[in-house]
Amino acid sequence: MMTKICDLTAYLESIAPPQYQEGYDNAGLIVGDPNAAVEGVLFCLDSTEAIVEEAIEKQCNLIVAHHPIVFRGLKRLTGRNYVERVVIQAIRHGIAIYAIHTNLDNVYHQGVNGKIGERLGLMDTRLLAPKANLKKLSVLAPPALTEPAREALLAAGADSVAASEQLSYGGAGEGRPQVKLEVSFSSGRERQMLDALKVGRNGQQLAYELVSIENSDGSVGSGLIGRLPEPMAEEAFLQHLKKAMKASCIRHTRLLGKKVETVALCGGAGGFLLGNAKAAGAQFFVTADYKYHEFFDADGQLVIADIGHYESEQFTIELLHDIISQKFSNFAAHCTEAITNPIHYYC
Repeated sequence: MMTKICDLTAYLESIAPPQYQEGYDNAGLIVGDPNAAVEGVLFCLDSTEAIVEEAIEKQCNLIVAHHPIVFRGLKRLTGRNYVERVVIQAIRHGIAIYAIHTNLDNVYHQGVNGKIGERLGLMDTRLLAPKANLKKLSVLAPPALTEPAREALLAAGADSVAASEQLSYGGAGEGRPQVKLEVSFSSGRERQMLDALKVGRNGQQLAYELVSIENSDGSVGSGLIGRLPEPMAEEAFLQHLKKAMKASCIRHTRLLGKKVETVALCGGAGGFLLGNAKAAGAQFFVTADYKYHEFFDADGQLVIADIGHYESEQFTIELLHDIISQKFSNFAAHCTEAITNPIHYYC
């Protein structure tokens, strides 16, 4: 049975719904025809020119990346930078590019941070900062009002707004094109969200459906915390961390002479969770992208260990490959052989 790109992406989004991505993100299908048949998939962390070349070589017409190649709107495609060149190259060779980013970061089951916890052998894991009291709003908007509605929802406090392809509603012979918008938000902003639906000249409210996703099981949120099977000395844990995460070096704050049992972590730039790690009683906080002055914020309460952005998320490639391979078997699925880390170390 033929698998379409939209079939594969729909399955990924059943695990990491688009509405869980952060407002700055651009997860989803970035390049390509959602109705094209999947011939082969290449999984990677970053969509680079080398990745597109590898997809061509491996006869893959779909790249599934963790990081979106496009974060902001492109006003022209002239090949002046690597982002434009990647998009041009992908379109030229009929290769679709799909990104599953902070929505995959923000789920506990089969998520980025769960994979890191698995690599470190953590037990009794849970989300470090669960998102509480969420609601999901589904809106039907005429194409002409789609962009005004999206902007109004974002202005009202939505984290992100996902749009489906155009649908048709109405009786036989009188179908009316509509676009379905979906957004998640904190329940305290419900009034603002509903007010944002009054768009158009007459201010008539768009049709909507509102459901609670209260996250009572703690399955949506940021970071992860768990405990080691046995307490370890700090230097022993650093060695374990370096080996498990295949990090060439680790930047860290001063060691405190304590046994390490509870470890908090966040793939990528997780400094915003330091307070949560402290409150949870972690002896180590493992993350990436720390700046010089931010290391002082450890304040002798725990050890911050910066293992590098690529190093912290590289096993997401394996995670995505496993998710898709267990569901689909009628096309080839490859983990990239390219190292897309733009940072090199001289040790």
